[in-house]
Amino acid sequence: MKRLTRCLAACALTLAPWIGWAADWKPDRSVTIVVPFPPGGTADQVARLVAVEMEKSLGQPFVVVNQPGATGAIGARAVRDGVKDGYVWLGTAHRLVGTYAIMSDVKVNLDEFQQFLAITNVPVISVAANSPYNDFGSLLAALKERPGQLTVGTAGPATSGHFAMEAVAQTVNIKYRHVTYPGGAPAVLSTVSGETVINAELASDQAEMIRSKRLKPLAALSSTPLDIKGYGVIPSINKWIPNLPAVTTQFGILIPKGVPQDVVDTVTRLWDNQIAKSAALKTWADERGALVTVLSGKAAQDAVWPTVVSSAWMMHSAGLTRASPSTIGIPPLGAK
Repeated sequence: MKRLTRCLAACALTLAPWIGWAADWKPDRSVTIVVPFPPGGTADQVARLVAVEMEKSLGQPFVVVNQPGATGAIGARAVRDGVKDGYVWLGTAHRLVGTYAIMSDVKVNLDEFQQFLAITNVPVISVAANSPYNDFGSLLAALKERPGQLTVGTAGPATSGHFAMEAVAQTVNIKYRHVTYPGGAPAVLSTVSGETVINAELASDQAEMIRSKRLKPLAALSSTPLDIKGYGVIPSINKWIPNLPAVTTQFGILIPKGVPQDVVDTVTRLWDNQIAKSAALKTWADERGALVTVLSGKAAQDAVWPTVVSSAWMMHSAGLTRASPSTIGIPPLGAK
């Protein structure tokens, strides 16, 4: 009897991986990733990298659909309100989703999604190649001498570029003129063309223009210098503003809560193994000054939450929110 019990136990252990695999989600049609910004920006590029990796394991096409509007809020709402069958995902900046409910009429909350992080990125303060400003110190002096006159191109309210400039403005008490575009890529081009004086988009959005010397990077909003492959090192903004914290934004995939559990379990397994080891994702990050940060579940939530809190209260301090962050459960900065 004992021998039979041991035999059955051994068989169970042998079959366990196959039983788990049999319970995995196997899509029978294409999966859509909605990117709520135009093509070419960081959210779009990361979503397309993820799509390729997921296709390898799940055997169905992953189609990226760009649906811009209201700084990404319209696309996020469409995914949140769609059929909860696991076939429609959201590819965007996680921090943004956490502030829509106070920045717009679109009431979408981050806790309505399962989070899967892939990349962490920082903004860079840049100017056009022919700009008279050759370091951040000279640009900062101009911002102080001409309050509200120098234009800054960003992808819209509360986006990474706007968050970056507000961090600078509120720390050193300067004013600028905010010019918005439908995404990071057109915002970058606005500075390249001279339509705006300053760009504060993410390093990943600016990297190609920096490498080709069409943009002149002056400072990275990171605590250490930022190395852009093929260009060199961009100094930390702390050289000029020592007390300015690093400004980060995480990108990845969000899946609306309420989808079948086998979808979540399968994506989590693939995320923690396949996406974490993706050579394509690492190469993309290395070339654009980004950091591969593959996290899922509670670890992803914990990584994103501090950036939601800081950006929400920063935008509220600037008078740009429609309600206090505390009304949607975002505690004041420093609260425990």
